[in-house]
Amino acid sequence: MPNAVSALQGASYSGFVEVTEVGPIGMITLRAALTQPKLAKAVQAAIGIAVPDLRRIETRGDSAVAWMAPDELLLILPYAGVQGALAALEAALAGQHFLAVDVSDARAVFRVRGAGARDVLAKLCPVDLSPAAFQPGEIRRTRAAQVPAAIWRSAADEFSLVSFRSVAGYVFALLQASATPGGEVGLF
Repeated sequence: MPNAVSALQGASYSGFVEVTEVGPIGMITLRAALTQPKLAKAVQAAIGIAVPDLRRIETRGDSAVAWMAPDELLLILPYAGVQGALAALEAALAGQHFLAVDVSDARAVFRVRGAGARDVLAKLCPVDLSPAAFQPGEIRRTRAAQVPAAIWRSAADEFSLVSFRSVAGYVFALLQASATPGGEVGLF
């Protein structure tokens, strides 16, 4: 496997929050009937995490499983573990109808960290980010300005955002502009 190169080589910006492109992260899109009896065991065998409920993300260490749609999960894990996880899924789901694809190199991941992280994302994403509506363990597929994205709260004052790699520069510029000092909204 060649050395992974992140979309923006770890670009970061320090405004009223910190915005960082995380770098290479392993990601597997798993499409299947999420109610299949073998699916939960297969995901558990592949990365050791349970299948989450609707619009939830389950995390353990540097791995996670995110509910993306009624027939889709996103498995997030260290980049080096993707091929092993794919092999585990293939073995556990043999004979079942499913699709598991390595999408690691097609995605970019950003972290928005700081007390104003919700404000930064609220300027870009049509999602209710109030603490009552968007709690830890929740994930939303949405848009960041005009491009598809998914966001989740990864720590107390930290959100993660994943987008397509092809628009990583645009997304970083949006986050940077939204986090520029003086642009605090103070909604949350």
